[in-house]
Amino acid sequence: MIYTDEEIIELCRSSRTRERGFRILLSQYKERIYWHIRRILYDHDDANDVVQNVFIKVWKSLDTFRGESKLYSWIYRIATNESLNYIRKMKKHKGTSIDDVEYLLSGTSSNDLMTGDEIEKRLYQALDTLPAKQRLTFNMKYFDHLKYKEIAEILGVAEGTLKANYFHAVRKIEKFLKED
Repeated sequence: MIYTDEEIIELCRSSRTRERGFRILLSQYKERIYWHIRRILYDHDDANDVVQNVFIKVWKSLDTFRGESKLYSWIYRIATNESLNYIRKMKKHKGTSIDDVEYLLSGTSSNDLMTGDEIEKRLYQALDTLPAKQRLTFNMKYFDHLKYKEIAEILGVAEGTLKANYFHAVRKIEKFLKED
């Protein structure tokens, strides 16, 4: 059964049904959030760690959710911020060089995600060549089917900027795919 945001929030805010509501929230959103994070971090274990942090933060913050956006948009923004924070922490605490962070952001390790036909592989290779902001915008628009307005809410960026990022990403992908 699929629950509405309002039903989930109501269940989560009641002390009697909070745990049940949170289990429902997890069942509805965890997989989508995992794949969003995985496309940012590429590593399964890192993505799982960040997913866990995201839902701990959601659990602790549900009472402060004001409903100004969709519940999924709110969780998605937390996931995006936690992913970017993870990259920053990795750089700071592990002495990761800027080259290592660029390597992570460029997705050179994403080849293990590519199964199936050659077209999909080429698309992922093309995505690996994009700057991080363009790739993030493209992933959210193309793979997650979010509207520019939703992406703008999640990332806190103007819709015009997102449209430009997406436009440039598509052009670069087209150019990459036409090579060879």
